[in-house]
Amino acid sequence: MTSQNPVDLVRHFLTGLATGDVDGALEDVDDAIVYTNVSLPTVRGKAKFGAIMRGLGRPGLGFDVQFLAINAADDGVVLTERIDELAVGPVRIRFWVCGRFEVREGRITVWRDYFDFFDVTKGLVRAVLGVVAPPLNRKIDGVG
Repeated sequence: MTSQNPVDLVRHFLTGLATGDVDGALEDVDDAIVYTNVSLPTVRGKAKFGAIMRGLGRPGLGFDVQFLAINAADDGVVLTERIDELAVGPVRIRFWVCGRFEVREGRITVWRDYFDFFDVTKGLVRAVLGVVAPPLNRKIDGVG
């Protein structure tokens, strides 16, 4: 972990995931982390959460992130506005995400992401078309 500053911690965490340093990213989370992609099942605990995050390191899979905004309140709540990229082989799905992280005692205890399924669907269509015609799938200015 780079510092106790919640914004730096969240940025370090997501950058670790994007650059393939999943173990380093997992050092930033609490053992009892609660991870929710709103409208999908909630994952509880570092073991289950870590298994999901390590899945991004499988051959042909990937994650990247472009930060549009990141801000924290005095209570350790960090809000992010991002473009996330999920890669499956040559298909790179990009979509808008708003994230809410709770940081307590230098660890991420809650990660909750909000996204629009329609935006994800548009990203999927662009990604599939982009395999055939790459200019149709815009690139992000990601960290990974």
